[in-house]
Amino acid sequence: MLGTGLIGGSFALAVRKYSPDSVVIGWDREPVLRRALGRGAIEEGFSDLVAAVSQADLIYVALPVGHTIELLPEIAKLAPPGALVTDSSSTKRSVCTAASEHFSPNRACFLGGHPMAGKEISGIAAADAELFRGSKYAFIGKFAGEPRDERVANFLALVAKLGADPVWLDAEAHDRAAAIVSHLPQLLAIALAGVVRDQTDETGLPVTLAGRGLRDALRLAGSPYSVWRDIILTNSDNLDRALGQLIQSLEQLRGDLRTRALEEEFAAAGELYKILRDLQ
Repeated sequence: MLGTGLIGGSFALAVRKYSPDSVVIGWDREPVLRRALGRGAIEEGFSDLVAAVSQADLIYVALPVGHTIELLPEIAKLAPPGALVTDSSSTKRSVCTAASEHFSPNRACFLGGHPMAGKEISGIAAADAELFRGSKYAFIGKFAGEPRDERVANFLALVAKLGADPVWLDAEAHDRAAAIVSHLPQLLAIALAGVVRDQTDETGLPVTLAGRGLRDALRLAGSPYSVWRDIILTNSDNLDRALGQLIQSLEQLRGDLRTRALEEEFAAAGELYKILRDLQ
């Protein structure tokens, strides 16, 4: 387990719960490893990459996108030939391109992945063995029937034990979709928080009048920039298009404020919400 924060720690806890025969080893900074050991997420921790991966059957990379790309060449060299290497990065084009340059048939197998699960709070303290249950889990590649590679088949079986639902697509399609359903909502929460903050006066209004609706709308604003920096940088083209569409939509709403056309917008939004609700 390379990275024992929210995602890596949650995956480790889930593996220990649903695949108790597995031995989970962590790689991270010493203070983080101590917390991961305290949570019971890992059985042993290393700050040395060689010790962490040289005997591993599964190498799960749960690091920021940039750090993942930096480490892939070394991971490819150190991983046993029979190992499966997979990642949890929120963007896939840059990671999968880097992986294609360093992984080959005579080396460990690489499978790009992205669990569509998370929290606005980062770190091992927020890790949860049930984080992936009921969530989509994106895999990069083409899949028809049973996978030919036993390592991939075994990993898919493990993901099924964790309660996640696999979705196969290419890296381009993943990043376009993730920009809309994951990255855009994050930036929208940041923008809304900025408006509320700038409009709050010395009496505390309007924040002191806010109820649960605003808190729910701003939940994602609690996620730190350190988590999102590399995601935004490696998907800026898709995010730029998504923000452009959002700005057009907001301008449309602004133009319809004094008309009954907003009723159609509310109805369309309600239908989409019902679809999302039924997917849970």
